[in-house]
Amino acid sequence: LPFAQPWLARVGGVRACRENAHRLLRKGHSVIAFPEGAKGAAKLFADRYRLQRFGRGGVIRVALEAGVPLVPVSVVGAEEVHPILFKLTSAARAVGLPFVPVTPTFPWLGPLGLLPLPAKWYLGFGAPIATDRLGAEAAHDEVLVARMTEDLRARIQSMVDRDRRARRSVFEG
Repeated sequence: LPFAQPWLARVGGVRACRENAHRLLRKGHSVIAFPEGAKGAAKLFADRYRLQRFGRGGVIRVALEAGVPLVPVSVVGAEEVHPILFKLTSAARAVGLPFVPVTPTFPWLGPLGLLPLPAKWYLGFGAPIATDRLGAEAAHDEVLVARMTEDLRARIQSMVDRDRRARRSVFEG
């Protein structure tokens, strides 16, 4: 989202890449990564709260190389603020976008349809997963990285399922 880049930079956002993650971790900062990537943000409403594949293990590799723990985080509530009913791809590609989301309010209400719907969000934090005892060389073990990636995905999915069952409604706690 090139138009959002200046705002994201002002609030501390950086391009998601290995170099930026290592630079921030070396400086003692925490790094938040969304291992689903764009697939997670572009899910249809019917697929909400079903985690997508986590890619090739970049998050795990960075944590192993830096010797920092992974803290699983579940987010419940975000998938209701812009429920994507379906995607328009032909028109979107004409303007350089992967798709145009069609929600209950967009494009029907024009720019007002881009405003998020009200929803209460819940963030859940799981037990940290230690990586320092494995050593930086473990980042080159494809089997270990794949196993840890799937374990992280399963832990977060379990947390999302638990937190989703615990909430009373989309609007209240």
